[in-house]
Amino acid sequence: MRITTWAEYGLISALHLARRYGEGPVTGRAVASGESLPVDYVEQILLRLRRAGIVTSTRGAKGGYVLARPAIEITVRDVVTASELQTFDMHCTSNPLDALRCADSTSCSIRPVWAILQVKIDEVLQGIRLADLLANEQTVRVRVKLDAPPELARRMLPVVSGL
Repeated sequence: MRITTWAEYGLISALHLARRYGEGPVTGRAVASGESLPVDYVEQILLRLRRAGIVTSTRGAKGGYVLARPAIEITVRDVVTASELQTFDMHCTSNPLDALRCADSTSCSIRPVWAILQVKIDEVLQGIRLADLLANEQTVRVRVKLDAPPELARRMLPVVSGL
């Protein structure tokens, strides 16, 4: 799995709005400026998040974006899926090596591994809420039941350790 800029910026933008929840709309430009991200990227991501029902937008001089629901109700998977349009790219379906070899009707000994990995990734991302990321690393470690030492967990969850 590769986390792209879309997913990373999507989480950063959603966390920015989560920190400002209840304070009124925030413009895409303000999110970009506050997080040192490119405005064009943030605007496109916020549009994707709006389409997915994660944020709502208001037009006008006092317009902008707000989370559509509290951070406790929005998972990392929700944001990644909306930003990235998927959580895991099964290359054999998105970019098949060979049409005949990679067809669904063909027996493939590798595809089940990717399918299992996709389920596990989705389970972990579904188990972490924006509110968890705002709280602290320990909350995330408990929620996803990471038994790894803190040093390893920090490498596994760089978004959390950066807060």
